[in-house]
Amino acid sequence: MKIIQTTLPGVVVIEPQVFGDARGFFYESYNQAKYVAAGISATFVQSNVSRSSKGVLRGLHYQWPNPQGKLVSVLEGEVYDVAVDIRRGSPTFGQWAGVMLTADNHRHFWIPEGFAHGFCVLSDFATFTYQCTALYDAKADASIRWDDASLGIDWPISGPQLSEKDLKAPLLADVSADRLPVFTA
Repeated sequence: MKIIQTTLPGVVVIEPQVFGDARGFFYESYNQAKYVAAGISATFVQSNVSRSSKGVLRGLHYQWPNPQGKLVSVLEGEVYDVAVDIRRGSPTFGQWAGVMLTADNHRHFWIPEGFAHGFCVLSDFATFTYQCTALYDAKADASIRWDDASLGIDWPISGPQLSEKDLKAPLLADVSADRLPVFTA
């Protein structure tokens, strides 16, 4: 397993060791001991799968209070995945990191608690999986506009298909401080 650091401390790309031959392939999608050795000691309590068509953008989503860390990957297709630091007081507040996740590259993306998350689908469809460190809490559910100019996310699509929730999401500057996570060193 290879850990690739991003520009955001704690947000990492994980490349599993893939064993393949003419019959197909095998890889460990999660191994607690290896993740702990790599500095990721999360406990996962909920696992989700979504399927979206080309041009769909989901995000930027987060929960506060009761934040979720997410370990995400793609089983079919390809997506561009983004994490945004929204922790008040963080030296990287408002900065983002993005990665291509595909069924072929088998990469995983670790997004710790305190970050907003979103992705857009670049293939005809994508089956996306994520393991979460906290159960979904509708009262804590929140979002930020995907195209917030202050974030400057370089999405590889324009005019995405959005949910009503994502269409109405506020800019980061318009989110009250008590609805944002707090940075702890």
